[in-house]
Amino acid sequence: MTGVPTYDFIIVGSGIAGLYSALLAQERGRVLLVTKGSLDECNTKHAQGGIAAAISVTDSPELHLQDTLQVGAGLCDEEAVRVLVEEAADRIQDLIRLGVPFDTVNGEIALAREGGHSHSRILHSGGDATGAHIELTLSSKARSSPRITILENTLAARVLVEENCFQGVQVLDCRTNRYDTFKGRSLIIATGGAGQLFQRNTNPTIATADGAALAFRAGAEVVDMEFVQFHPTALYLPGVTPFLMSEAMRGEGAILMNVRGHRFMADYHQDGELAPRDTVSRAILKEMEVTGSDYVLLDVSHLPARTVTTRFPTIYRFCLEHGLDITCSPIPVAPAAHYMMGGIRTNTRGQTTVAGVYACGEVACTGVHGANRLASNSLLEVLVVAKRIVETADGSTAPCPGPRHSLTPPAPPARPPKASFPALQALLWEKVGIIRTGEGLERARQVLASWEKTLPEPEDRPSWELTSGVLVGRLMAEAALLREESRGAHFRQDFPQESPSWKKRTVFSLAPGGGLSYCYLGGS
Repeated sequence: MTGVPTYDFIIVGSGIAGLYSALLAQERGRVLLVTKGSLDECNTKHAQGGIAAAISVTDSPELHLQDTLQVGAGLCDEEAVRVLVEEAADRIQDLIRLGVPFDTVNGEIALAREGGHSHSRILHSGGDATGAHIELTLSSKARSSPRITILENTLAARVLVEENCFQGVQVLDCRTNRYDTFKGRSLIIATGGAGQLFQRNTNPTIATADGAALAFRAGAEVVDMEFVQFHPTALYLPGVTPFLMSEAMRGEGAILMNVRGHRFMADYHQDGELAPRDTVSRAILKEMEVTGSDYVLLDVSHLPARTVTTRFPTIYRFCLEHGLDITCSPIPVAPAAHYMMGGIRTNTRGQTTVAGVYACGEVACTGVHGANRLASNSLLEVLVVAKRIVETADGSTAPCPGPRHSLTPPAPPARPPKASFPALQALLWEKVGIIRTGEGLERARQVLASWEKTLPEPEDRPSWELTSGVLVGRLMAEAALLREESRGAHFRQDFPQESPSWKKRTVFSLAPGGGLSYCYLGGS
């Protein structure tokens, strides 16, 4: 690749993971930041909940660790969780030094409580606009840095690898459909999640699983792909894109009622509205079924109006723009796909199984979240892992876990629908959604495998997004079909109980010839 532009760090993605990594990496070399949309188009901007950190005198990293392990339903990597909670306070200080304006009360950082947390340890900025404030702070610094080159409207199409070592990336200009190539010493994949693969979701349009597919095609492993978190309370208004009603609303005292006015969460969990998200989502689905409704009601009207408007200004304004004053009327809500717990398998230093390739943020899976993410741990994980990647980027790899099994290709489906992004969204929502069955998952993997065989070579952004979405959707379906139990965010109606034999994690990799192979981490 003589004459090809060369960088020390190539970073794909412009959310907090990509931007924070870029700002750290610029101190160690030349940085190329590639994003398929605009610099500020990302999941981070939509993060309302905040960042969890045990910084109160009544809290501790050990208590934070125990809460995370409890919600993770036995599948968290304890080493990764310990790194997360013990480095949390230092990373919060980094954001403060960068200028992120955290909310304060009487001169001290304000701390809120969310579902699954035993203590108030959630930091916010601008009430429910935490992600937007962090994004604005970091993006302005990245734009002004002479050591960071930014390519917007540019999609990373292929990772170039020789003998399992990173060489460079091939990128697509989404405006001209022209390809370019860049060489690099290290690649950091920070493209966010996969929420757009589901019909009803809280994610921006860019969240189409590009990064997980990019790494997998390059030979990296993925893990925990069956664990997709569905947020229980997304706004349900006909014709309005689902909008997240923050977890923090229930932390402040919001109550959930069905359309008959019954406050139902105490019927499902001892923590009521503060139960883990998977429990709340399934409870809402059950109440919708019982009442024959498309939604339930989230009510904050009993709280002081000033508390609602100052604590949740973004939510308040959005609802008011659509004719709903949440200070005096309950909010219609229903679950929606929100966060991908699985992803590119990394260790606590962001290393993948391909030398020189790292992953950070929602696209990655360190094992911190286990089977169910504890609220507000995700932004913290970004800060911790990004720092560790840049400090130790030396080209080494995470170890491969062990012997693999070839995955039997599915039978051809009967009358598969025509491949399209809306068809993919409908298939995954119906068959790989909140409640799953073996029959539905088998149908999904059959259709997805048939689409993989028939899709033409991608040539523009939409075709690349569809190709990547089909691949990642199949990995989700395959993992969910293998796991014959219910655990955390993964619920099988035909296997409704948690099984001790499944206290292990499923790892997928490319098999010789282009098939899929898998193995397990932990368990037997």
